[in-house]
Amino acid sequence: MNLTRTLIIGNSGSGKSWLAQRLAEQLREPWTDLDRIHWLSDEHSIPRPRAEALAMARIAADEQRWVIEGVYGWIISEILHRATALIWLSVDDKECVANLHQRETQDDERLVALLEWAGSYRTRDDSSGFAAHQRLFDGFCGEKIRLADRKEIAALIHHL
Repeated sequence: MNLTRTLIIGNSGSGKSWLAQRLAEQLREPWTDLDRIHWLSDEHSIPRPRAEALAMARIAADEQRWVIEGVYGWIISEILHRATALIWLSVDDKECVANLHQRETQDDERLVALLEWAGSYRTRDDSSGFAAHQRLFDGFCGEKIRLADRKEIAALIHHL
């Protein structure tokens, strides 16, 4: 695969950040987490104005080499044309929820909302749900791969 400009999509807790960090390290490319573009606050409670978020994503995608990861289909659809590769982490919702439980240290209202949101990935009808990611994946003409579990994700890293 030509991983010069790689987009990684998938549910919250699917392993996007884990994979992006390792891929960026191996390829010596910058890594952009779309959470840092979408949210103004560290608490993930205040979204950045849409136009500002899109402008920031476009700036990141205009670079020659990168790894960008995130769940936000409305942002991804704006930069997908710049990608040379698309990786979709289509991990089971229950596994994603379990991963979030392990990752998050605080048990508060924000975590409860995140767990509910991740658990509804396959039924949500928004730009960040399974159906939207399926459309992005199906419509992408470049090199792409869909990974269904941790074993396949780890195998990709080991293959590189």
